[in-house]
Amino acid sequence: MQNNQKFSKNSLVELLRYLLCGGATTLVNYLVYLTLLHSKVDYLTSNTAAWMTAVIFAYVTNRIFVFHSRNQIGRELLSFVSLRFLTLLMENLLLFGLIDGLSLQPGISKLLVSIATVLGNYAFCKCSIFQNSQKSHTFHQTNFQKGETIHE
Repeated sequence: MQNNQKFSKNSLVELLRYLLCGGATTLVNYLVYLTLLHSKVDYLTSNTAAWMTAVIFAYVTNRIFVFHSRNQIGRELLSFVSLRFLTLLMENLLLFGLIDGLSLQPGISKLLVSIATVLGNYAFCKCSIFQNSQKSHTFHQTNFQKGETIHE
């Protein structure tokens, strides 16, 4: 029971850290996007540049502050960028549909698209990228008599 409470508390803390870092990443993304739009850069080009900046920021903050990863950086970064690339494609398709298809404003469209992006990115990070190489719990070796079983 105590392990379940610890796991639950750790998961909640991790989620809160992810939300804080995600909020900061979203802010970086929006600042770049809106700055480029204001400079008359096409919305898809603006979104792609904002994505590149935000992905670098997100990788560093997720690795250090959220998931406390000690995995090899090169492989982990490649995995992170590759899976995030899927969200870039999704974002650009959704932005195109909302802006060109439904004639919504680029800023409003970006906000709507961000909801789907944040949810997808958390799932990618948690399930695929920042998996710890060691088990989250350890088993203590003890001397058991032949035939004894461990019940957890």
